[in-house]
Amino acid sequence: MERDLRAKLPNGRFQGTSPQRSATMRAIKGRDNRTTERRLRLALVRAGISGWAVCPKHVPGNPDFWFEQQQLAVFVDGCFWHGCPSCGRSPKSNTEFWTAKIERNRAKDMAASAALEKTGAKVLRIWEHELKRGLADCVAAVARAAHSPCAVV
Repeated sequence: MERDLRAKLPNGRFQGTSPQRSATMRAIKGRDNRTTERRLRLALVRAGISGWAVCPKHVPGNPDFWFEQQQLAVFVDGCFWHGCPSCGRSPKSNTEFWTAKIERNRAKDMAASAALEKTGAKVLRIWEHELKRGLADCVAAVARAAHSPCAVV
């Protein structure tokens, strides 16, 4: 955990957090999450959409999907971790830490999008709740973006 986030916690540690909660939060992966990246990846394959790479290291901002030929970056953002304006919520404990963590994630998201757009790439961000409510619409949005000449989607 980064020093500036640790400073938001009493004694630099989570206090009063149950071992079960700690284990649950520790088990959440940053990549290849079942409800986000994996779900969209499977839907893209089923729809016959190809030409993308998963989490390429050479692309600024580390997008979840990268369409090299179309210069399209697709990010799938978890509603909790990226502070979704419609359904994101803040935990009731350690609120100062979580607020700082989510604000930091949102700032990194904006910086990644700006860096990609500066190179002329298109950026598409899909929220976790959008995948849950309308996976077909998300796949259609990716297909449109991959064939759209505009710089920002």
